[in-house]
Amino acid sequence: MNLLVSHKAQIAGDIYLFEVREPNSATLPAFTPGAHVEVTGPTGLVRKYSLCSAPGDTSSYRFAVKKEHHGQGGSRALIEGVHVGDLLPVATPRNDFPLDENARSYLFIAGGIGITPIYSMMQYLEARGIPYQLYYFARTAAVTAFLEEVSAPRPGARITVHHDEGNAGRAFDVATLLATRPEGAHLYCCGPRPLMDAVRKASADWPRVTVHFEDFGASVSAEAGANRPFRCHLARSGVTLDIPADRSIVQVMREAGFAIPTSCETGSCATCKTALLSGVADHRDLALFDDEHDSFIIPCVSRAKTSELTIDR
Repeated sequence: MNLLVSHKAQIAGDIYLFEVREPNSATLPAFTPGAHVEVTGPTGLVRKYSLCSAPGDTSSYRFAVKKEHHGQGGSRALIEGVHVGDLLPVATPRNDFPLDENARSYLFIAGGIGITPIYSMMQYLEARGIPYQLYYFARTAAVTAFLEEVSAPRPGARITVHHDEGNAGRAFDVATLLATRPEGAHLYCCGPRPLMDAVRKASADWPRVTVHFEDFGASVSAEAGANRPFRCHLARSGVTLDIPADRSIVQVMREAGFAIPTSCETGSCATCKTALLSGVADHRDLALFDDEHDSFIIPCVSRAKTSELTIDR
C-alpha cells in the first residue's frame, strides 16, 4: 500500500512518530495488538515497525521510529527524508507478538522504543476493562516515548516508569520482580538486548508459553569488527560457504542462490530456525531456549565459536 504521511512529530529524543493513512481516506486493513508493518524507506531499505495505534482504529496507522546513528541508515532515511504529504510504501500488518486473550493477568516490561507494541496492547486491554501491569524503563525522561500518555491515570493499570539516568547501579531489579509468577500471568517484553536477556534469565522458571518477547530490531548482534569469519557447511546441499565477519549466514546463503525464509532478521522470531549438526554456535538470538542451543541455530544473527559449522540446509 502507498499510504499518505498525515502526521510526523518528534516525541522524545531521537524518536519520531509517524501517522499514515489511505490517500482517499478509506479504512485500512485491521490489525491486532502487537502487530507490525514493513515500511520501505527512501533508500529502498525495508524496516519493521510496531503499530502503536489502538487496535480497532483503522483510519490510520501510527508507528514510532528511533534514529539509529550507527545502523544501516534505514531509520535515518525515514526521519530525514520522509515528510507530511509524502507517500510511503507500507505492507499489510502482521503479528509475530500476539496478545494471548486467555491470560488471567498481564505483565508488560518495556525498554526504550520497545514501548511501541506494548502501548497498543495497553489500549486494547483498557478498551475492554482488563487490568494490567507495566514496567517501563528508559535512561532519562527526555528520551522516554509516550511518557505523558503512559504516566497519565489509566483505569485498571498499575504503571511503573523507571529512569536509571545512565547509572548501572540504578538499574531496575527484574530478577526480584519476576521471582514469583502470579497465577495465570503472561509476560510480554520488548526492548534492548540487555533488558531482554535479563528478563529471559529472570523468567526461566515461568512456563514457556507464558513468556513472550519482541525486540523490535533493537537486539542487533555484535559489531562486525568483533566478528570472526568461519565456514558453514550446508549438509543437504553439499555446499560449503565462507562467512565473512561483516555478513550473516543468511546473507551469504542468499548471495549464493539459496532460499531461506526469514521475517525479523533480528533473531527474535525463529522463522529461519535451522538444525545445527556440528560445531559450536555463537548464539545471538532471542528465539531459542537454552536447551536448544546444542541442536539449533538462528542463522540471521548467530555465528560460530568454532572455525566451522554444519547446518541442515
